[in-house]
Amino acid sequence: MTTPADVHDVRDPELPGRLLSAERDVLVPLLRARTDADFALSTLACPGWTVRDVLAHCSAALTRVVESRFEKGVFSPESNDRDIAERARWTNAQVVDELERGMTEAGPVIAKAGGALDVLALGEWVHAGDVREVLGEPGAYAGAGLPDALALLAHVTREKEHLSLHADLDDLDEPLRLGAVAGDGPPARYIGDAPTLVRLYSGRPVSGAAYELAGVREGELNIFG
Repeated sequence: MTTPADVHDVRDPELPGRLLSAERDVLVPLLRARTDADFALSTLACPGWTVRDVLAHCSAALTRVVESRFEKGVFSPESNDRDIAERARWTNAQVVDELERGMTEAGPVIAKAGGALDVLALGEWVHAGDVREVLGEPGAYAGAGLPDALALLAHVTREKEHLSLHADLDDLDEPLRLGAVAGDGPPARYIGDAPTLVRLYSGRPVSGAAYELAGVREGELNIFG
């Protein structure tokens, strides 16, 4: 896995698109094989939203990127709700079609944005994990895209000057450093698996997970809160 400790020091403009493409190739066939009843299931990570709502939000966000539609208040809770409502009469297949198009075409646009939209690709990957978890698929926040997701998480937290954290991951041979360069004091410390780290940074439930966290509270890690 290509995730060295300081991988987040240099931006890879192709990374967000690569993550989206890899997820598209796994998620879209899975969704096309599911029944309408599966799309109506309630999600755990996004209270009040069904699987379909999460997918509609994701497809709408990516379409906005592809079409460069960023009006005032875009990606706010109110804007997200409007995007979902606009697709209320669509079939589930139409939502998946839009999602597939977005995951295919948004990468080059994100690459040219200089980093401003990188976190959106990471959010899309996390939402795919939300959906996989509800559908009972294994490895909700893992899979083939995990190395790229970790690299993108490291870069995003560095750019946001998030708190400094040193992660010793069961899944990697080398530690992963996230957030800003540590100041006078030592960085926070995480010991555990990579999917649980992703859950912590995205504000997802970690009930029952075995991990150690020192120097920071769980809620302080959430970059989407």
